[in-house]
Amino acid sequence: MTEKSTNQPINQSVLTVPNPAALVTVACELITAAAAVGIAQRGFAAIALSGGSTPLPVYAALAADPDIDWRRWRIFWGDERTVGPDHPESNYGAAKAVLLDHLPKPGPLVMRLAGEAEPDAAALAYEKILHQLVPPRPEDPRRLPAFDLILLGMGGDGHTASLFPHTAALAETERLVTANFVPKLATTRLTFTYPLINAARRVLFLVSGAGKADVLEAVLHGPRRVEEYPSQGVAPGNGTLTWLIEK
Repeated sequence: MTEKSTNQPINQSVLTVPNPAALVTVACELITAAAAVGIAQRGFAAIALSGGSTPLPVYAALAADPDIDWRRWRIFWGDERTVGPDHPESNYGAAKAVLLDHLPKPGPLVMRLAGEAEPDAAALAYEKILHQLVPPRPEDPRRLPAFDLILLGMGGDGHTASLFPHTAALAETERLVTANFVPKLATTRLTFTYPLINAARRVLFLVSGAGKADVLEAVLHGPRRVEEYPSQGVAPGNGTLTWLIEK
């Protein structure tokens, strides 16, 4: 594993690993370490999972870890398609198949985004749940829920969560979860917004796939163009941001 600096804020680091197996190993180490800190400080860990294919082997490895006390985890999702939990495109459904269905009972507290519900109502309901179950930092005047870790991916167009280029959610400053219409996909997605993501104690990006190299270079080292590359908008002011990249 190699680490290099970027032209981004000092609380950001980039870790490069040589292959998918190493990405899984390091990701599990970072996720469980973040959870351990949350449990030690508050008695539980609040973790938001990502959709997509890249984190699925990570979830499978976490499910196989005998040292995790899942009873102390609270699991959420950073975005969701507007489909039901049994739909093949459901982020919750994918994680359930490789992670949740393999955990001992009692397991974690699991709070899924209701993709099958009316999108605006589902986003508002989830925001209310976050305020109830994810405590803010004591010093935060906005009282924003502060996750112990939010896991993110990056698409080939620079999107993250369901914050897609040139969509309305990029400009959201008040809502924590919103329904975001994505014209190029002709669909609405449910997604965390920047205020919520950037309130986290730790954010971890998982990036793999050679086709993303040019976009990743632009995100990390290019001029700030959040409308074009939404991943650039992730900048936790009082937390850490880690990019874990398969070389």
